[in-house]
Amino acid sequence: MKTKVYYFEDIKEEVLDEAAAVIRQGGTVIFPTETVYGLGANALDEKSVSRIFEAKGRPSDNPLIVHISNYDMLLYCIGEPLSEKAQKLIAHFWPGPLTIIFKKSKAIPDEVTAGLDTVAIRMPDDPIALKLIDKSGVPIAAPSANISGKPSPTAPEHVIKDMEGKVDIILCSKDTRVGVESTVIDITGDIPTILRPGGATLEELKKVLGEVQIDKGILDPGTIPKSPGMKYTHYAPKAPMTIVRGDYNMVMEKILELAGKDKERGLKVGILTVDENINYYNGFVTLSMGSKEDTAEAAHNLFNTLREFDKLMVDIIYAEAVSEEHLGLAVMNRMKKAAGFNIIEV
Repeated sequence: MKTKVYYFEDIKEEVLDEAAAVIRQGGTVIFPTETVYGLGANALDEKSVSRIFEAKGRPSDNPLIVHISNYDMLLYCIGEPLSEKAQKLIAHFWPGPLTIIFKKSKAIPDEVTAGLDTVAIRMPDDPIALKLIDKSGVPIAAPSANISGKPSPTAPEHVIKDMEGKVDIILCSKDTRVGVESTVIDITGDIPTILRPGGATLEELKKVLGEVQIDKGILDPGTIPKSPGMKYTHYAPKAPMTIVRGDYNMVMEKILELAGKDKERGLKVGILTVDENINYYNGFVTLSMGSKEDTAEAAHNLFNTLREFDKLMVDIIYAEAVSEEHLGLAVMNRMKKAAGFNIIEV
């Protein structure tokens, strides 16, 4: 397949019109959002949706998120009246990095929801994404625009590397702002439940809704998650990754010990750390997610650093755990998935 690639300075009205026509005709378009880049197709057409799974190599029993640009689209996609909880979330977080689970309408094919009777919907906070959806005139189903299982794409070069030749159009904007996917919250039960932590934090959601719980699938690798994009191992760099968690100083000492032994064995060792510790690991391939005091910076940089380790061709990666408060919950969730829940406690 020949892929048309448009860069930020070229994404004018006529390009968006062309991309919208591709969506309406059943094709695939990669577009930027504030979280990560999305791989989009017409959410109302099962054949179009199947092209997403083909391009990503994604299992078809993994549900997709539907992206909308207005409230008429939302009402068309859902099979229930808007609850008070939904109205509060929409007022506070849309457009933005929050996906809400609703009962689905008959308009949404089972291919989008993997046969579930619920649908995940969000309104992205990116002008290109909103214009594309609006011009298409249909909701757009879109997972992250990466090869399934690999780190999500947060920069134009990521989507070009992973998806050129597999989709019709790539709209390259700038690096994404948030850097991790949207939070997914299920409000179909009695207690609102986070199925995937992301750009909208637990603390922010509690301020709006009061009681909010976290699904066991986020914390326990033995529990089957209910959220789009969380059923399989994801975000993994090519090299095996181990997280070290515990006392701050003991974590650094343990990583240095393990990395030293691997280096003696002739392995090229990568270490994922923070700005404050970057000079502690001299002699190793060391990358920082940002300051330990800034979980938003860690979220913004995480996937890019994992991809950078691939470029640097390391054989093994050790990563310092981060605080699981605020955006740190989403960062650690992605790190655990990238490491296959391989964690050393010290």
